[in-house]
Amino acid sequence: MIHNHGKPTGAGKSSFDLIDVATFFRELDLKAGITFLDVACGRGAYCLIASEKIGAAGTVYAVDLWQEGIEQLKASAAKQNASNIETFVSDAGQHIPVDDQIVDVCLMATVLHDFVEDRISQEVLDEVVRVLKTGGWLAIIEFKKIDGPPGPPIHIRLSREEVGDLLVPCGFSEERYVDVGPYNYLTLFKKL
Repeated sequence: MIHNHGKPTGAGKSSFDLIDVATFFRELDLKAGITFLDVACGRGAYCLIASEKIGAAGTVYAVDLWQEGIEQLKASAAKQNASNIETFVSDAGQHIPVDDQIVDVCLMATVLHDFVEDRISQEVLDEVVRVLKTGGWLAIIEFKKIDGPPGPPIHIRLSREEVGDLLVPCGFSEERYVDVGPYNYLTLFKKL
């Protein structure tokens, strides 16, 4: 899981600057007071917006193996007075430090392909299933299966079908597929 100088695969890269963030959050439709989990959150750009949308009664859990990204998120959250963000340095393939079935919405933004490449996707998905409520949502942002840059080489990218093939056996149903920019798509899955 840890490559080059102790940084996880993909550390420091973010899809946030590539996607139509307004469309993404409109589709996600986060409600006040919910629990939001960002798996492999990096510097936490999505977490900061989610924090505003769900308000003080909600909780954002931000998990990443990349210590530096988590430190940057903590600093940004402090500046923004986002006191509803809880951060964890943790390997999602080992353990997501969140209680069973408390998460309403989980985000995996351009990280599922890294987990597949690192051969830990099943372990991560098992953890996501554990923490998500029944009827909860899993939002997957991935790179379209087209040549980059930006993004990983085409053979590492996951098509909509490949994402479905990973998630449906874990007890998810695909509910929506949305284009969120020239390079990325969003697929929303519901936990059955």
